[in-house]
Amino acid sequence: MYIRKLEKHEKVPMELLLLADPSKSFVEDYVAKGDCFIAESEEQIIGVYVLLPTRPKTVEIVNVAVAEEHQGKGIGKLLVSDAVRVAKTHGYKTIDIGTGNSSIGQLALYQKYGFRIVSVDYNYFVKHYSEEIYENGIQCTDMIRLSREL
Repeated sequence: MYIRKLEKHEKVPMELLLLADPSKSFVEDYVAKGDCFIAESEEQIIGVYVLLPTRPKTVEIVNVAVAEEHQGKGIGKLLVSDAVRVAKTHGYKTIDIGTGNSSIGQLALYQKYGFRIVSVDYNYFVKHYSEEIYENGIQCTDMIRLSREL
């Protein structure tokens, strides 16, 4: 597997990005403003993440997704690890990430990589998404925000 920055002329892996964020307009917006990185295996895109500068010396991982048939193989860990590496290389001092209250696996993964919960945006997904989102049998209502110093 190889992780690299998506070139401007390449097609954005929208179907994969929509696995992590069901709002096509949100995805299009942050992909246009940020940098998209893809994980490839045998010339197939199997994972993706997007880094978006948000404040001076701060960048946010706004999307991390792994193709369903490749989930559970540690690819998400490699993507988060690569995002941290890229952020450090570019001189950022802080890296942020947000996830839904129902994203139990992701919350565990991010905390294992040194991210700490810093805030909760209550009813974020209720206010900003037209359809209800359920994951792990739990309604996704709140955005859990995490941060890590680099």
